[in-house]
Amino acid sequence: MTWETFIYFAIPAVISWAAGAYFAFKNKTTSAYLFTIAGILIFAAYIAGMWISLERPPLRTMGETRLWYSFFLPVAGLLTYMRWKFKWILSFSTVLALVFICVNIFKPEIHNKTLMPALQSPWFAPHVIIYMFSYAVLGAATIIGLYFLIRKEDKNFNVEVMNLIDNLVYVGTAFLSMGMLIGAVWAKDAWGHYWSWDPKETWAAATWLGFLIYIHYRNHKPKNFRNALVVLVFSFILLQVCWYGINYLPSAKGVSIHTYSLD
Repeated sequence: MTWETFIYFAIPAVISWAAGAYFAFKNKTTSAYLFTIAGILIFAAYIAGMWISLERPPLRTMGETRLWYSFFLPVAGLLTYMRWKFKWILSFSTVLALVFICVNIFKPEIHNKTLMPALQSPWFAPHVIIYMFSYAVLGAATIIGLYFLIRKEDKNFNVEVMNLIDNLVYVGTAFLSMGMLIGAVWAKDAWGHYWSWDPKETWAAATWLGFLIYIHYRNHKPKNFRNALVVLVFSFILLQVCWYGINYLPSAKGVSIHTYSLD
């Protein structure tokens, strides 16, 4: 499997997701499930092929992490649709996934098979995969919240949508916490310490605290939607710095194990 074959998997996957979104709006739940799952399986096949051809998990470069983000967005959309039956969520997740797919198509990356010894740990793959799932869920929650923050006043906020945002944040934060714990175990195994105040670790802690503040605020002031969503957006900005922003921080260059290759 090579990067050049990505488009042959991406296009059928997006078409399947779009078909699933269409059937969701038509109240054809079974068809929506089948097409969305088909797209997920097609995309998963490419990731599995990359994993085999690279002889390592495709998690090292920014392009590789975008693959996982594109994969987990429809997964999160499907789970949300199955649980709460919001018709628009499959369209929303498809559009978001398409954005990251297009970035990877128009900015292909050269992948290297090699991994430094620390990244060959069995904790590496679950740590990054769990993180990418949490990023996808929290990203979906934030974009929904940002739309309502910009377009609506407090009195017009849809309580059901706010509950959806809260549930997505709960799930995303839970996986974020799990990813941090697995990362700490990995760090102990690889470097002999659970925490080293690496720039990535510092921003990850700030991101985690940001989403915890959102949860705390929502529990104590459930009717103040606007301020809560401002906290949510700010927390997601911290997440962006944590994900790829550290590549541009002078304190991380040549020091952090977590900087991605941008080539």
